[in-house]
Amino acid sequence: MKINRLRKIHELLEEKKSISINDLCDIFEVSKNTIRRDIAELEKNGIIKKVYGGIVLREQEAKPAQPEPDASTAQTDSHKLHKQKIAQMAANLVEDDDVIYIDSGTTTMHMMPYLEDKHNITIVTASIHVINIAADSAKFNIIATGGTIYAPTKAFVGPSVINCLKDYNISKIFLASTGISIEKGATTASPLEYDIKRYLVDNPAKKILMVDSTKLDSASLITFCNLSEIDCIVVDKDLPPKYRDYFSENKTDVIVSEA
Repeated sequence: MKINRLRKIHELLEEKKSISINDLCDIFEVSKNTIRRDIAELEKNGIIKKVYGGIVLREQEAKPAQPEPDASTAQTDSHKLHKQKIAQMAANLVEDDDVIYIDSGTTTMHMMPYLEDKHNITIVTASIHVINIAADSAKFNIIATGGTIYAPTKAFVGPSVINCLKDYNISKIFLASTGISIEKGATTASPLEYDIKRYLVDNPAKKILMVDSTKLDSASLITFCNLSEIDCIVVDKDLPPKYRDYFSENKTDVIVSEA
């Protein structure tokens, strides 16, 4: 992934002091255009300096101390960390040679960095976020469903999505929800995505629901499935007793992240 690649380029420069563009392309198995975009970003941040045919590490000047983040920033960072930990635990369920579907959502998209060590996995998705992240790596087989772009979730919607899904033998489905409850099940705020989610729930593949604890005991506009239809739920905190009892009765696996 791009973030990992930028960090690794920085680490390589700290070790080697200089490196050529051709070597970077070979190491990361990406095109020169991709490496040049990475270099431009690192140069913008004052980390490297371009030289003929490659880059060198720029000597870092002392920077003034940064102000402490305000409470809202700290809360946002904490929320993102919880989503990343959920994504990491969910990614552990993926095995080599799997064909998986990754739903649109701000939690599911964080799975991508944790899938880099898997071998020969195919990702089917309608999420533009997932497509953009995967496009920077040669390690993934990506199948984009196509369709009409739905701006609020940055995802494809419409009949063509379901028509595409019919062509593939998906082994695991990673679903997102904007709110869940025992009474209302898993819900979505988008009627345009309802048909896609419902089709996926009816698929015989293993269904994994990824939600953070802020989604508990809430319901969005439309229910796309009962919680009993889910095979596994991945959450960031231990569930209240009523949920634990419910999932135990319905033989639903519960995975709690370590965030």
